[in-house]
Amino acid sequence: MNYLNMNDEDVLPVVMELNILLADYHVYYQKLRSNHWNVKGKNFFDLHEKFETLYNDAKVKIDEIAERILTLRFHPMSKMEDYLKTATISENQPIKSDEDMVNDTLNDHKLLIKQMAKVIEKATEISDEGTIDLIGAYVRELEKSSWMLNAWTKNSTKNISPEMANVK
Repeated sequence: MNYLNMNDEDVLPVVMELNILLADYHVYYQKLRSNHWNVKGKNFFDLHEKFETLYNDAKVKIDEIAERILTLRFHPMSKMEDYLKTATISENQPIKSDEDMVNDTLNDHKLLIKQMAKVIEKATEISDEGTIDLIGAYVRELEKSSWMLNAWTKNSTKNISPEMANVK
């Protein structure tokens, strides 16, 4: 039964991009776990909690992406070896400064958003509204998390003039 009114051949490009996103999220998730375990210094409490929030969110998205692929009548990739070969996000050293952890996470967000755009592009071509809706919500959430992490990297504006507060 074709409950989606979509041809498997048309859906395949969407599934391929979703599998890349799934691989990206698995690597991203593990990097966040590493950051959560290894963060040190004056920002420990804030970042320890933030990384936990981010990896819990990633865990939910991993499941939802895999279930979307199943909904589209395909099987999600599920081997770590395949994730590492496929992901656009790469592993890196687990021990680094808190600032490097945040900057690395922001870079991973850019890669995730770029991959999400590819998913949305392919889904739009076949009017796959379910995938478009799912991934569109992810983009919005990731942009907000990125804004907050980016704000953390900036200096406080309390000691500068109001005119300078508007400068990027």
